[in-house]
Amino acid sequence: MLGFCAVAPVIDVFAKLASAHHAVGQITAGRFVVQGAILLPIALWLGLPLVMSRRDAALIFLRGLLTLAATFSFVWAVSIMPLADALAITYIEPFILLLFGWALFGEEVGPRRLIASVTGFVGVLIVVRPGLLAFGSAALLPLAAGFFFACYMLVTRALRHYDPVALQASTAIAALIVAWPLLVIFDGTGGPLDPSWPTGWDWLWLAGVGVAATISHQGLTLALRHAPSATVAPLGYLELVFSTLAGLLVFGDFPAPVVWLGIAIIVASGLYIIHRERVNRRKPAIPADPNAV
Repeated sequence: MLGFCAVAPVIDVFAKLASAHHAVGQITAGRFVVQGAILLPIALWLGLPLVMSRRDAALIFLRGLLTLAATFSFVWAVSIMPLADALAITYIEPFILLLFGWALFGEEVGPRRLIASVTGFVGVLIVVRPGLLAFGSAALLPLAAGFFFACYMLVTRALRHYDPVALQASTAIAALIVAWPLLVIFDGTGGPLDPSWPTGWDWLWLAGVGVAATISHQGLTLALRHAPSATVAPLGYLELVFSTLAGLLVFGDFPAPVVWLGIAIIVASGLYIIHRERVNRRKPAIPADPNAV
């Protein structure tokens, strides 16, 4: 998990560098081209099944669509905003997952976690407000990325029986099934989906996005295989530290004091929700009444 937190900001650095000369859609698609090129041969060599059933095929396609949308939204955001500011806004994800768990799966949400969710959302608004003033509606892109990634995590839960290498390889294929035709259709339009041929250092930036994404997400997937999400989730906030450091060293960006206030509220609220999840899991189940009919 620490490896994920350290490597994930490298994705954003390469994406921001590549965005100077290339469309957001091309950078996004490039990530999945590299991810598939690395993991698909490994999955085939190991004899890992890429799809086990029609139901899984539909879920994998949905997973690919969601991670494509999340990546596109976030790459677009970091092409305009400082890394740490954009990343902080995406941490609305735990609160969205809590809401989905209650609305879709009937999970109990106590008043403490509800208050923590509302407080965390206030922190997100604090971070978003200066972004709206400085960058306009583009500051809402990380919110979209957080929403799509929360949905992506829900679908991933239903595919836990897959090997991480096979799942990431098949997801890359699914994402490219959607992304590649869009790049062909919008070629020459001059918009965020208009591709252009890389030159010079741009090859490194585009390839770096895919390599860093492949390494970091393998680390995340392996972490979740060896420990419950409530154990590894608190470490996820260290990504903010690495992202801030990367933004400062490469681009000279450092969050304003009001942004740090919002980040502190988001992190504190998120950690409290994780703490309550742990407490609820430790509660002993109520034994069934042996005399009940």
